Amino acid sequence: MIPSAKTFRVIVCLALGATLQPALAQKPFRVGTTTASFLEIGYGAGNAMGDAAVSVAQDLSAIYWNPAGLGFMEQSEAQFMVQPWVADISTSFAGVGLVMPSVGTIALGFYHVNYGEEEVTTVRQQEGTGALFSANDFAVSLSYSRQLAHWFSFGATAKYISSQIWHMNANAMAVDLGVMFNTQFFSMTGEREDGMTVGMSISNYGSRMKYDGLDALNPIDILPEESGNFRYVSGQFRLSENELPLMFRLGVSLQPIVAERSRLILAADALHPNNNSESVNVGAQYSYKIPNAGTFYLRGGYKALFMEESEYGMSLGGGVEWRMMQNIAFKVDYSYRTVGILGNSHAYSLSVKF
Repeated sequence: MIPSAKTFRVIVCLALGATLQPALAQKPFRVGTTTASFLEIGYGAGNAMGDAAVSVAQDLSAIYWNPAGLGFMEQSEAQFMVQPWVADISTSFAGVGLVMPSVGTIALGFYHVNYGEEEVTTVRQQEGTGALFSANDFAVSLSYSRQLAHWFSFGATAKYISSQIWHMNANAMAVDLGVMFNTQFFSMTGEREDGMTVGMSISNYGSRMKYDGLDALNPIDILPEESGNFRYVSGQFRLSENELPLMFRLGVSLQPIVAERSRLILAADALHPNNNSESVNVGAQYSYKIPNAGTFYLRGGYKALFMEESEYGMSLGGGVEWRMMQNIAFKVDYSYRTVGILGNSHAYSLSVKF
């Protein structure tokens, strides 16, 4: 089944409609107005490409960048990634994707962020009470992707998102939608798979999050200036709801070098978030295939071009994939990113293809 022009129009309209439903990213930018910001960090080898991966990711990391990329996976894969983030925050990702030729690709992902422990302080005990509190975020995702033609794939992801800080927690549901297709434009070989690839995705379109729990309960003196009334009446703070970090990505990638052993991919993504200004990510990946052994990768990029007051910048990385017996492969990737005044970030991932 080959998608028609009508199908493309419907997909584009849905993408634009879901993106423009919230406030457009015009001044003043809505920085700091969304919750679950860990959904914007990025996971997988695309980190080393300046996060320009919406039209490039065709492995398990496509769960995050563009679920449509899962439809181009040739093997089932399991992946684990750790990414020490800024301010001693620890992030990690684990997932598995099963390729079923007659059905499509089904993938399960788990994201986790640990903010560590902090001392509990009060107005009267500003040096600490002796107690500690912790905060954690996590998300569980289920993705499905399928190729409708050898050059076109669509994908969708359903997410359950949870955030917890001490005795307070909030939950939300969201979906990601994406498409990816190959074209014959700028193909060095004339083959469609070596031409320009276009990818589009909408991430975190879902319900709002509202924190609730024991820490919202506080005694209230209704009439503090009068005596004889009930001094401590049970009360509860009613917190407002916050949106998820909705993001629309449109990306293109080219392959100016396509040889028997070497391949170079250049990629650029345009981003439209609901909590910041628009920006552009650019990246590159060079791969060299070693006969009967595996593939070596070098990556580089730059994140958040044209974004006002961005702390992001250059990123670098690489990876090695070893091919084993019985069509099993092991892949190790490393990513380095600069985060301005917040320091630098390193990410390490291990994948097994089977």
